[in-house]
Amino acid sequence: MRTSFVFSEVITGLRRNVTMTIAMILTTAISLGLLGGGLLVVRMVDKMQANYAGKLEVSVLLTNDVSANDKDCTQQPCAGLRSALEQTSGVETVVFQNRDEGFERFKKIFEAQPELLKLARPEAIPATFRVKLEDPERTDVIKQAFEGKPGVKGVDDQGKFLERFFEGLNGMRDVALILALIQAFAALLLISNTIQVSAFTRRVEVGIMRLVGATRWYTQLPFLIEAVVAGIIGSVTAVGGLVLFKAFFLDRITRNLTESGIIPPIGYLDILIVSPWLFLVAIVISATTGYVTLRLYVRL
Repeated sequence: MRTSFVFSEVITGLRRNVTMTIAMILTTAISLGLLGGGLLVVRMVDKMQANYAGKLEVSVLLTNDVSANDKDCTQQPCAGLRSALEQTSGVETVVFQNRDEGFERFKKIFEAQPELLKLARPEAIPATFRVKLEDPERTDVIKQAFEGKPGVKGVDDQGKFLERFFEGLNGMRDVALILALIQAFAALLLISNTIQVSAFTRRVEVGIMRLVGATRWYTQLPFLIEAVVAGIIGSVTAVGGLVLFKAFFLDRITRNLTESGIIPPIGYLDILIVSPWLFLVAIVISATTGYVTLRLYVRL
């Protein structure tokens, strides 16, 4: 098989149907970009779960009178609560944080939001016992034992908040993946139509090749390579779009959240790790669609 002839036919086909080729590339790029976005969200959620797994705490919030009058937790009921927490089975550490320390921590977390800091007052921050458990999932032990006790305003379980937060992120991922599937279906139709149109425009020359003894694979291979080349260009475009989106939009949108440590940043390394999957998906979808189209709809 003459390689030069095959590739010249590929270039001819791409140039002859340039508008459909561009549409196919753009549709493929959009679907792969959405798929890449979904995979990046998956990586971010995995990082967050790994980061927070060993940091989850239960906060036992104290009432206003205890927060205002016992800054060192040396009086009752604060001292009794601390002793009881330390003796509770499954508790790893207990750290007392008075109102002033809590307000300083609040300012550090939200230092990127000066409007919120202007409205905040130390009196709004209760003194807190920050309790770390040996098993972060057994927060019900603390809630059942201490909620409603004298001096306790409430028990705040960070795990419940993170669970809702992760559900929201997973919802974003699912939406991106669903949109990617819809776009992928549109890309499949475009690939199929492009191959059929390309084969129709070259039906005479292909027919002559078959008459002089060319095999079916020899006549079909250029059309198959056309689809794969368009898919690869689409995947390159998708990766470039993810890089540009991160550089000009994502970093600005998530700067406050990443600087405060609420979510881990998505770096260029994450995009690099996701990229091979996009190339693989592009090649597999383009090659499979091209092969099926040629077998079912095109008689060469």
